[in-house]
Amino acid sequence: MITFHPYTKSNKEDFYNLNISWLKELFLLEPYDEFVLSNPKSAILDKGGYIFMGKFKGKIVATFALTPCNDGAYELNKMAVHETFRGKGFGNKIMEFLIQFGIEKNINVIELYSNKKLENAIHLYLKYGFVEVEISEDNPYQRCDIKMSQTLNEL
Repeated sequence: MITFHPYTKSNKEDFYNLNISWLKELFLLEPYDEFVLSNPKSAILDKGGYIFMGKFKGKIVATFALTPCNDGAYELNKMAVHETFRGKGFGNKIMEFLIQFGIEKNINVIELYSNKKLENAIHLYLKYGFVEVEISEDNPYQRCDIKMSQTLNEL
């Protein structure tokens, strides 16, 4: 069973490597990604965000972050599962955990930017209640061709 733990400084390399792997595999690595992955404390945590690491049988195999946005929502970003553990239901466990966490922390809205090429990810988001919304002009990702959102707690 996978368990989730708050990010600590000792997880910096795992956080970076889990994300760099799929970003390089599927897309061009963008400068914004490199900045966030190299500076998780200042880019996410110091802004009031959260990073979680997923551990399975003593090994870090997954990660995701929730970064506060200007409009009060949180962006789900930097979600990754180690390639040897994909297809084993860990994405479902991440979604269940983050939605429950969001409800407990009174996060009203979670949004995400993605690419339709990531069919499995889009299917996962839809399964957990995310809906497609208009891509905002402040979208930080060149590769983004879909934005999704979910309301957890009504304002």
